[in-house]
Amino acid sequence: MSKERLNKVYQRMKASFSKNTLFLIAFDMLILCSAFYLSHQIRFDFLTPDWAMRRFFQILPYVLAIKVISFIVFDVYKGMWRYTSLNDIITLIKSSSVSTLILIVFILFTTRFEMVSRSVFIIDWCLSLIFIVSSRVITRICFEQFSGRVRFEEIIHALMKIFTKQHLKGKKVIIIGAGDCGQKICREFIENPAVQSHVVGFLDDDTHKIGRKIHGIPVLSNIDDLESAAASMDVNDVVIAIPSAGTEKIRQIVDLCQHAEINHKIVPDMGELVDGKIDLSAIRNVEYRDLLGRGQVKLDRQTIGEYLGGKVVLVTGAGGSIGTGLCRQICRYAPEKIILFERAESPLFEIEHELKRGFINLEIIPVLGDIQDKTELFKIFEIYQPQIVFHAAAYKHVPMLEQYPWKAIENNIKGTDNLLWAAREFKVEKFVFVSTDKAVNPTSVMGTSKRIAELMVQQHHGMEGATTSFMTVRFGNVIGSVGSVIPLFKRQIQEGGPVTITHPDITRFFMLIPEACQLILQAGAMGQGGEIFILEMGQPVKIDTMARDLIRFSGLEPEKDIKIEYTGLRPGEKLYEELMTDQENIISTAHQKIMVLNSTSQNRMLDGEQVQILGKIAQSRDHEKIREVLKEIVPEYTPMAKA
Repeated sequence: MSKERLNKVYQRMKASFSKNTLFLIAFDMLILCSAFYLSHQIRFDFLTPDWAMRRFFQILPYVLAIKVISFIVFDVYKGMWRYTSLNDIITLIKSSSVSTLILIVFILFTTRFEMVSRSVFIIDWCLSLIFIVSSRVITRICFEQFSGRVRFEEIIHALMKIFTKQHLKGKKVIIIGAGDCGQKICREFIENPAVQSHVVGFLDDDTHKIGRKIHGIPVLSNIDDLESAAASMDVNDVVIAIPSAGTEKIRQIVDLCQHAEINHKIVPDMGELVDGKIDLSAIRNVEYRDLLGRGQVKLDRQTIGEYLGGKVVLVTGAGGSIGTGLCRQICRYAPEKIILFERAESPLFEIEHELKRGFINLEIIPVLGDIQDKTELFKIFEIYQPQIVFHAAAYKHVPMLEQYPWKAIENNIKGTDNLLWAAREFKVEKFVFVSTDKAVNPTSVMGTSKRIAELMVQQHHGMEGATTSFMTVRFGNVIGSVGSVIPLFKRQIQEGGPVTITHPDITRFFMLIPEACQLILQAGAMGQGGEIFILEMGQPVKIDTMARDLIRFSGLEPEKDIKIEYTGLRPGEKLYEELMTDQENIISTAHQKIMVLNSTSQNRMLDGEQVQILGKIAQSRDHEKIREVLKEIVPEYTPMAKA
């Protein structure tokens, strides 16, 4: 036998008899000893004679040895107690029954049952099983904190699968990640009667888990052995169940799956799930956002819950990318009601029905309205009396607003002004305005309109007699938003190319929609009013690199299979984005991913008369004059192109 093979055998034995396993064996021996002693007491009505006790001590070592060896043979100690399932309980029944039969045969041949009560072994079998199973079940309940109970019909389906071997039919699946998420997905595969696939193994880089079992299914090896494990077991699909994994780990797993030519899907992180429940419906195809490498957001849920829980919350632009994300997040904090304010009927209908399915006990009110209609807006505030407002409604398409600059004025500036006055009039507690990095040193009408809106929000906070806390949250692009570059690249790749990029050096900041929405809520909880919060966007991403990654992600090669064309910067488009100006200073906050502009660096008086003039000029549809007045209000505005 080679040295390498001997080392593998040694490692396997070491894993089988780790300190944790030895502790479990010792714990079980204590339980078995107690069960065997109690069996004698019950048999003799708790008046056990001396001869029976002498025989008890003589037999006890053999009882413990036979039962523990049986447990080891049946892989009882490879199961993880926190994930105890029906499979594990059935394994315990089998091993206990076999060990009791062996024990009876052993006693028969060695003592002919002289001075040994036969009924003791029947009582011992029952008690041992009850005590051993109870220890596992109680452990699982403690880990689950009394949540996630399995319904009776699910137990019946699971038992039918176990005894009829239904779970061995259909496609074979390997789950990558033998943690909490992996075991929940595995349990869904076992217990869901509609699933036609079955899990044949786990892969995990934690060496202590290799060789163990979850729901009776083994942890086969580490993740690097995916190709060999899949080939040896004829696996059809892989499910990546590591929601906390970083971009490099996900990229590595995806590369392994592509090299092995195996279908692969992923379980998203909790931020993407509306109700926070991990199940089979949560599994989706791996997407570029999974490779972005944005870390898990840590939230002060108590503080967020205190300012959202039991409140009337209004979200403008509720059908948009950020709006829908905000609505999903807000609903988790049990507001009294949430008002979905949206001008587009189809997106409003979709988010309304999604939330009503996910939060059946929450009052969800869809309002088809336009922030440009001041009379309608005031009526809505009068009827529903919102206490918290998140303003996410805006026109955001840069080149389109270069062609129609008056639309940016009417919606992004005038609409925001209407909303600010409504919030002030009806004494809203907190007003959170969602801004963009394009408002920093703007080169577009869209960015300039958002900068003016930022100044308006600050000015309202500083007005005399204001009771509302007005604040702004500024961040960059989000993956998966409407108008995002990724869907465009995907379409172009599917069509065979070319993939069009405006400039080889263009860069952008990116974050995920759930992450952005979580941080907006956190900033809202932290804000006292007047702040401009900036979300930590990480390192800027080169669009050219992103396009090439997406092409490779599709199993193709850039320039060879899919051509890349550079089309030049579009009107109003920057080569790179900024989160603050040179004149603005940032200071850190209690949250590592949220910063705030120093109040002394952001003070600027907004000329209300100029804003009114701008509104009138917008009605005339005069491109040149609109840009002229925008430049007067925001001196750092530098138009890059004229429409």
